[in-house]
Amino acid sequence: MSVRANLSQRLSVVFAVLLLACCGASAWLQMEANVRHEQEVTQRLSSGLAAHIASNSTLMGRGGLNEAAVRDLFDKLMAVNPSVEVYLLAPDGRIEAQAAPPGHLKRNQVDIAPIRRLLAGEPLPILGDDPRSDAVRKVFSAAPLRVDGRDAGYVYVVLFGEERDALAANVAASSVLRTTLWSMGLVALLGLLAGLAAFHLITRPLRELTAAVRRFETDGVDALKSSVPAPGLARQGSDEIAMLGQAFAQMTQRIAEQWRELTLQDQQRRELFANISHDLRTPLTSLHGYLETLLVKADSLNTADSRRYLEIALAQSRKVARLAQELFELARLEYGVVKPEKESFALADLVQDVFQKFELAAEARRQRLVPDIAPGLPVVTADLGMIERVLTNLLDNAIRHTPEGGEIVVQLRQQKEGVQVEISDTGPGIPSELRTVLFTRPAFSSGGGRGGGLGLVIVQRILQLHGSDIRLLPRPDKGAVFSFRLT
Repeated sequence: MSVRANLSQRLSVVFAVLLLACCGASAWLQMEANVRHEQEVTQRLSSGLAAHIASNSTLMGRGGLNEAAVRDLFDKLMAVNPSVEVYLLAPDGRIEAQAAPPGHLKRNQVDIAPIRRLLAGEPLPILGDDPRSDAVRKVFSAAPLRVDGRDAGYVYVVLFGEERDALAANVAASSVLRTTLWSMGLVALLGLLAGLAAFHLITRPLRELTAAVRRFETDGVDALKSSVPAPGLARQGSDEIAMLGQAFAQMTQRIAEQWRELTLQDQQRRELFANISHDLRTPLTSLHGYLETLLVKADSLNTADSRRYLEIALAQSRKVARLAQELFELARLEYGVVKPEKESFALADLVQDVFQKFELAAEARRQRLVPDIAPGLPVVTADLGMIERVLTNLLDNAIRHTPEGGEIVVQLRQQKEGVQVEISDTGPGIPSELRTVLFTRPAFSSGGGRGGGLGLVIVQRILQLHGSDIRLLPRPDKGAVFSFRLT
């Protein structure tokens, strides 16, 4: 089974290959530069050698080449400097005289163009043909050869001869070159180790991020229980890995918060269904009981009792219908079926309209509806129908739970951001056991007093759709005081 290398290993391999390639290229360039430098230095130092040889008048006579003088000169030069090879050339580059051993001469003619470039003073090094090789070009020294004022050819001196090349080949295998290569290898190895160590340090946050992602993939929901990010992920920094780690840490925290919220909402939804089932079962049981009584005792009940039983059954039926309607409305809000259609309107006018809906109910209980509206309020932007439902639910609760002769006050005040709405009554207030769950599920106090009901849950959902929230304010001098803000 093949094992796939991770990112750090692949980066290390790429770095090692690039480092070795750079070291090889650097060594090759350095060797080439050394060769060019040696060629230029040698050619400059030997620039006058061919001219000195050409000044020897015994090389050429009136009848032509003085072979004895040429051979004597060649033998002396080869003995003094075995690295050079001397040739006498005709004006067209043909070799007229040379001292090569039999079978070593590979060319009979030399290209004249490099000689002319050298004599013209062009930049060095200038490479010319090597008569003892078909392809190699070498540095040389050259000078024109004159006899009685006329051009008789050239003195052509190859500065790096065969003996010098053979000696250089032997030296290439010597300890000096091996030492140089070992030194370069050591430098490459140290650079490789330093680079791998740097890669290890640089990619450590990436490995920590990878471990955190794998832990998230393996553990799933359990990995979200802790909101503390993995070590190294939340480190500060401006590099890409640090930013990626911070983004992943923020994402995991956000997912953890959302998961906890979903868990809480699921628990609240279960409790909501349980409470609604209880709330529906009680009136349905009562409704069933009274209808069954009317059916069984229809002949024995007088008209007054029959009417009273029917009124009780009708009241329980209304209660079931109300709970069913509120449950349907809450479901539409919960699952996003209803979207707020916002518009600008005056909240004071809406409060007056809602007051008109409850005037008769308040008069029947001898209650006072008091609008406490500050002048010059700005308009708000919201869904008019939804906000009307919020005020309706709150006022309906206040009227139903405020004793006769009580007072319900709706206060509107301008704030820095929008209008603050406060609805208070003079009823018994909210029992302490219901305060924490008042806006999350329908609940009723153990003593049969005031409870949240679905109306307040609906109010909370509507205000959340408007980016607001409702609060229950502690006011010892009043009953229940609810507050929210609209912008």
